[in-house]
Amino acid sequence: MPYWQTLMTLRALPTVSELQEEGMNAINLPLSPTQYELDPEDTMLEENEVRTMVDPNSKNDQKLQELQKVLIDWINDVLVGERIIVKDLAEDLYDGQVLQKLFEKLEGEKLNVAEVTQSEIAQKQKLQTVLERINDSIKVSARSIKWNVDSVHAKSIVAILHLLVALSQHFRAPIRLPDHVSIQVVVVQKREGILQSRQIQEEITERDAFDTLFDHAPDKLNVVKKTLITFVNKHLNKLNLEVAELDTQFADGVYLVLLMGLLEGYFVPLYNFFLTPENFEQQVHNVSFSFELMQDGGLERPKPRPEDIVNCDLKSTLRVLYNLFTRYRNVE
Repeated sequence: MPYWQTLMTLRALPTVSELQEEGMNAINLPLSPTQYELDPEDTMLEENEVRTMVDPNSKNDQKLQELQKVLIDWINDVLVGERIIVKDLAEDLYDGQVLQKLFEKLEGEKLNVAEVTQSEIAQKQKLQTVLERINDSIKVSARSIKWNVDSVHAKSIVAILHLLVALSQHFRAPIRLPDHVSIQVVVVQKREGILQSRQIQEEITERDAFDTLFDHAPDKLNVVKKTLITFVNKHLNKLNLEVAELDTQFADGVYLVLLMGLLEGYFVPLYNFFLTPENFEQQVHNVSFSFELMQDGGLERPKPRPEDIVNCDLKSTLRVLYNLFTRYRNVE
């Protein structure tokens, strides 16, 4: 490709802030109002009292059901030796017992709480201790915490899902959460004796700029892909290697490892990875090793799982490569 075309391609690539803005705009599109029939119990509010509830129509959302199933299966896998089987997130996690066992397994420490609690006061005391330890461990800022003792104990599926998603992401759970899961939440408030309600869309799993590009801007997506191919080939060509397909040619992790060595200016010993991986496990090892090299270079650990890259998930591969591009685009 002539130099001027390469330059124009690079200039055409949206900046990170532009990509994020597109993603935010996609998330925050105005919602068309839907009619929600209030339950008689939900109308018994004090003056200025606010109550939130999930729109029943939202509970049937396929992605929401998929997210709950993924999280339930993950919890049951972690607690397989505890003789605990979770069937319903709200009903089984509200009292803190399962959350305690889950955190103890993930963190590898024993919490100093009562094993069995029957009264509501005792349950909330235990739940308070468990949540405080979880919040301290995953280091979520106070403004970002979307759960508390009252909401979890009240079996708020919104709060419980936010909590579990944060836990699974912090502890790098070997699961793939469905993208862009949201719940329609109805907010009801009594003002001057009159009930007023409004709907908001609560995002449970994030939607980033690449989700938007895939869904709404295939032309821009092609520009990003071409730019990334130009970027990686600029460096891989030094080893007489060349990439044409981003999703498949990075799947075994070899090019990712070699690329990190080229970008950081060192030789990666061949005994650290499989130059010709023969199975899925060796490919996952290579990708995981490349992620470690990225962290050693000062990058945050990539959000995609190594398994996503090995399974040729283009969106995951683009996320990883774009992070490299933004960090190393000026490296010769």
